[in-house]
Amino acid sequence: MTERVKLIENRLKSALNPDFLTIEDQSKDHENHAGAHQSGGGHFHVTLVSSLFEGKALLVRHRLVYNALEGLIGPEIHALQIVAKTPQEHSLG
Repeated sequence: MTERVKLIENRLKSALNPDFLTIEDQSKDHENHAGAHQSGGGHFHVTLVSSLFEGKALLVRHRLVYNALEGLIGPEIHALQIVAKTPQEHSLG
C-alpha cells in the first residue's frame, strides 16, 4: 500500500467510519493522460459502505467523500471514481 493510498484510507475512515472500504490505485492505467503528471498519477477507485450514507442522495454521498479528501484533490488525486453504498445496499449486491 502506497503512502498516498494510506492517506486516502485514513481520511475516509476518520470522516465516514466505513463498514467496508477498498481503494484501488489505477494510476498506472492512466500514465499518459493530460493532467495526470501534475498529481503523479493519482487515479483511484474507491468503494465505501457506510451507515452515514443512509437516506442521502448519491450526490450528497459523493460530496461527503470529497469533503473527507479536501486538500488532496488536485495535488494528490487527479481522478476519483466513487461507489458509495449503505450497508443495506451492499448486502443486496
